[in-house]
Amino acid sequence: MAKLRALFFDLDGTLADTDRLHEQAWLEGLARYGIQADHHYYQTQISGGQNPEIVRRVLPWLSEAERAAFIAQKEARFRALAKGITPLPGLQRLWRWAEARGLRRALVSNAPRENAAHLLEQLELSFDCVVLSEELPAGKPDPLPYRTALERLGLGPEAVLAFEDSPSGVRSAVGAGIRTVALTTGHRPEALEQAGAFLCIADFTDERLWDWLQSYGPTAPQ
Repeated sequence: MAKLRALFFDLDGTLADTDRLHEQAWLEGLARYGIQADHHYYQTQISGGQNPEIVRRVLPWLSEAERAAFIAQKEARFRALAKGITPLPGLQRLWRWAEARGLRRALVSNAPRENAAHLLEQLELSFDCVVLSEELPAGKPDPLPYRTALERLGLGPEAVLAFEDSPSGVRSAVGAGIRTVALTTGHRPEALEQAGAFLCIADFTDERLWDWLQSYGPTAPQ
């Protein structure tokens, strides 16, 4: 098996536990239209999707302008809720490990650019490459976002490990040929494994992840 040269990360639910904040913002917005959604509804109808497609599907009677206004309001509410967000446990350790070994890092996300910029500022993280689905012809679960990141960094999928948190995201990464670890911040391990994740972890402190990294990751420069 090829040695690692890069780590690819989803954003929401992967770098930080933001799913509950997105869920709150979505459910508040839908309630204004009389839709009394719950956690199951969020997981099955919203999580891992792209905003325009979600709103067209769950609020089909809205005009294009009304859909845009709903999305803008929902995301503004999310950013307000996300102030002071912290990284998932173990992420800073993984970041230092990757930096010490010269691994490149890419962000691959369905998040809107304004949200991505806000969260990365809160988390104090920067990436070698940022790929956002809204700027591509297709988003997750299509493999295109991950294929785009591979192309921009000039890497083959065998040299990359991806981290995701939704079945949609896992299918996107696996569809691009990338080995994928799933964070169980918002979905059950069974659903993530069915989508193709080879390892499911609660956060980056899981010793199974570190055992794998020690086996296949590069050693630190001497």
